[in-house]
Amino acid sequence: MQPVLVEQPAPGITLLRINRPQARNALNLEVRRLMASQIATFNADADMRCLVIAGSDQVFAAGADIAEMADAGPIDMMERAPHQLWQALTACSKPIIAAVNGFALGGGCELAMHADIIVAGESARFGQPEVKIGIIPGGGGTQRLIRAIGKYKAMRLMLTGEFISATEADTMGMVSLVVPDKETEQRAIEMAARIASMPQLAVQMIKEVTLAGADIALDAGLQLERRALHVLFASRDKGEGMHAFLEKRPPHFSGR
Repeated sequence: MQPVLVEQPAPGITLLRINRPQARNALNLEVRRLMASQIATFNADADMRCLVIAGSDQVFAAGADIAEMADAGPIDMMERAPHQLWQALTACSKPIIAAVNGFALGGGCELAMHADIIVAGESARFGQPEVKIGIIPGGGGTQRLIRAIGKYKAMRLMLTGEFISATEADTMGMVSLVVPDKETEQRAIEMAARIASMPQLAVQMIKEVTLAGADIALDAGLQLERRALHVLFASRDKGEGMHAFLEKRPPHFSGR
């Protein structure tokens, strides 16, 4: 059984599906390495516009594979380099959507938080329960969670290890959209298709500037935004988009 499936549900869209039902889609080293490789391939493919990451109808990813870590020491963990998956995600210049049904816990929650958009089914449960086994979140959870929902709610989740529902995650600002379970993946694909139809230089610039500006001073972020806006005035798609708007016709974007 392939632990990571690669699908193309629509033009310009790649879907990576974690496929370890016997282990509740736990992120073992094989899954991490396969995903990192596939994400790099997706990012390098000029025809691909948006990435969707999904699990099954029952579970997105229930965390890291504890069986692989139970007897590991610090040197073992360094040599295994599990951070390579996270690096592949952060290096991806194209939009990523996580389609989450069921549990997204520990590394699974961190995987979802690496996405730009999270579409959650009503059954989704999010959490960072690492404290219960004597460790801390190691895939960016301590940093991304606090930025997503603030110190006090993030501390509550990490220090207690409790899970929250999709509805509560939505209220906290942790997810983009909550939908019926049976619609989760399709809604994520539809959103990816909408993004894929947009002018890609503008899409990539929005992601780049938004993420780069999140951790710098407001004035510096605004300067990045102005520069990016000015650069896009050199693109063909800017001219096509504006003239199509004025001429009341659908635009035909070229990605240039």
